[in-house]
Amino acid sequence: MFRINDNFTKLPGSYLFAEVARRKAEYLARNPGKSLVNLGIGDVTRPLAPAVIGALHKASDEMGSAATFMGYGPYEGYDFLREAIVENDYAPFGAPVRADELFISDGAKSDCSNIGDIFGTDNTVAVCDPVYPVYVDANAMAGRAGDWDGGRWTKLVYMPCTAENGFMPDLPEEVPDMIYLCFPNNPTGAAATKAQLTVWVDYANAHGSVILYDAAYRAYIRDDSLPRSIYEIPGAETCAIEFGSFSKTAGFTGTRCGWTVIPRALTCLGKSLYDLWMRRQSTKYNGTSYIIQRAAEATYSPEGKKQVAETVDYYMENALFIRSGLAKAGFEVYGGENSPYIWFRTPDGSGSWAFFDRLLREANVAATPGAGFGPSGEGYIRLTAFGTHESTAEAVRRIAALRG
Repeated sequence: MFRINDNFTKLPGSYLFAEVARRKAEYLARNPGKSLVNLGIGDVTRPLAPAVIGALHKASDEMGSAATFMGYGPYEGYDFLREAIVENDYAPFGAPVRADELFISDGAKSDCSNIGDIFGTDNTVAVCDPVYPVYVDANAMAGRAGDWDGGRWTKLVYMPCTAENGFMPDLPEEVPDMIYLCFPNNPTGAAATKAQLTVWVDYANAHGSVILYDAAYRAYIRDDSLPRSIYEIPGAETCAIEFGSFSKTAGFTGTRCGWTVIPRALTCLGKSLYDLWMRRQSTKYNGTSYIIQRAAEATYSPEGKKQVAETVDYYMENALFIRSGLAKAGFEVYGGENSPYIWFRTPDGSGSWAFFDRLLREANVAATPGAGFGPSGEGYIRLTAFGTHESTAEAVRRIAALRG
């Protein structure tokens, strides 16, 4: 008789954002006609840039001609996009990344979870707490997380990120093999300095650990002194893998395109991690479509850069509006300065899920409960800046009204 992967049966409930969507749908079903403002799941609302649409049309036309038709593409992605990413996202910041160290994918979420395929299941995994749930759930599915005890996973190394430590993790007492870091951070909105990342790079190199660095929100950094990539830190090429994405930068949440950097210098017992990932990708993934890669390339054209920057600025206006509006109403607020996420403490010691339900019921606002991101997220709520100006202003007005 066949057997299932028992690690799946250990997962508690449903995926966080699926549960948020379920509760929102139930509320709307019970309250037809209610005007609900959604600042919960971080989906974007601005349309694709005109330069991207033009590239999509052109590439589609190319697929209709025998002379320009494209079939299977390179597993690691087309050189035109890999080179554009290096030229625009790494070279200007002094990050020594080469085009032949990139893999194009269908988004950072996939690679952040699939990267575990090339690592042993007995590796110890460290995650920030609170944390993007994909890092945790993917390792739980692989068997690295241990058992769920009702509040946390028994084998994960949790690194609390609280107001007291500025939402920056301290070096763990137990040395982990795999370390997930995300800056600007989802969900807290914290952004790391070069000095803070240097501590982690030096630590990983000293202990033979690998850093899995999610840089999906790099475009939202407003402070020019902050690093956009971990490869701006000397030594990162021997200890870090980095994930990038066009989802929140260029509105590709439904279009799907991202990348992963695995430096050629990153090895384990003489084995190249680049080669291992290439072996994995060539077996399990047939590559991101030519049309989509041309669309992503268009974000780096002169007009594409200008249009994408305008969209990012639009969302950051929302972020600052939410931050200032909630602070003025008396909430304890974090994030929103170098990140599209706002992290605020629930009032009067309310639990995260309890205040989430109150926001639905009394303010008709959908948010994301901090407890869903880990134990240290209890007592917080995450809001996103990806709504329209109008819906964002209305949400802030409604939330502020709860404070009387």
